[in-house]
Amino acid sequence: MLDPTNDWNRAGVLGENRRVLLDRLTERVDRLLPAGQWDSNPIRGLRLLRRDAPGAHACTLYEPVLCLILHGAKEVHIGSEALSFGAGECLLVSHTLSVRSRTVEAPYLALVFELDVAMVRKLYDEVAGAAPDDAHVRAAETHRADDALLDALLRYAALADSPTEAHVLAPLVSKEIHFRLLMAPFGGMLRTLLRHDSHGSAIARAIGHIRADIRSRLEVPSLAQKVGMSVSSFHQHFKAITSTTPLQYQKELRLLASRELLRGGASVTTTAFDVGYESASQFSREYARKFGVPPSQDRAGSSATVEP
Repeated sequence: MLDPTNDWNRAGVLGENRRVLLDRLTERVDRLLPAGQWDSNPIRGLRLLRRDAPGAHACTLYEPVLCLILHGAKEVHIGSEALSFGAGECLLVSHTLSVRSRTVEAPYLALVFELDVAMVRKLYDEVAGAAPDDAHVRAAETHRADDALLDALLRYAALADSPTEAHVLAPLVSKEIHFRLLMAPFGGMLRTLLRHDSHGSAIARAIGHIRADIRSRLEVPSLAQKVGMSVSSFHQHFKAITSTTPLQYQKELRLLASRELLRGGASVTTTAFDVGYESASQFSREYARKFGVPPSQDRAGSSATVEP
């Protein structure tokens, strides 16, 4: 077996079977995230997670990421849809989504790789002609990780041992990972982002507009016009990609932002107005409906670690 500290012999690594690659990646992550440590960012764009026991549902916002599970299993709810994935499987998220997630099997060990949508679009000229067509794609997909993707993730994690190598080589390996995701069977929605005129790209731009100003009243016809879609088409594709409506999506963003403000010590009334609510009582009702506790109680509690 190759020395785990030297993962650049691609011929040797790719000659190993998938189980060995998973074991080597698990050893690497174990070393970077020692027992008793729950969360680590050993290198830019890479987050490691460990949990010793199953957890309750947590509401959070998923940015575009790849989450690979090495041990245990996770369940993610996006709207009414539930996705489950376990060891050796990964979740690919192409758009910013409001989700409920929980660890369902432990011990849980996972690697989270942040996606760079700008890099995805830069690959257009290189892969657009070779990328497979997709009849139906979603903003969140699960799939078994193949050998080539595991190998690239292993080499990326190995860069944490050398700042000099990370500085020079991380951009190259990151580009390879993005390429492999674009060409993967579950990379359909990422492939739509290659085209500026695709529905996936239009909804990504709409999400950017909503996130830029969550306080203001959302005018859906105006937003649809900004991204070059009719109102009916905009509603249809926004719901298909995010599993919610534009107005509900904004409300989810407001409530998630409010939780951070409350846990930072802000008052309930101030928080309500800061995130765009005109009524503190309405804010309290919707907050309790989403999180299961009133905002006053959440303000008094300690913040929990957010899991991707």
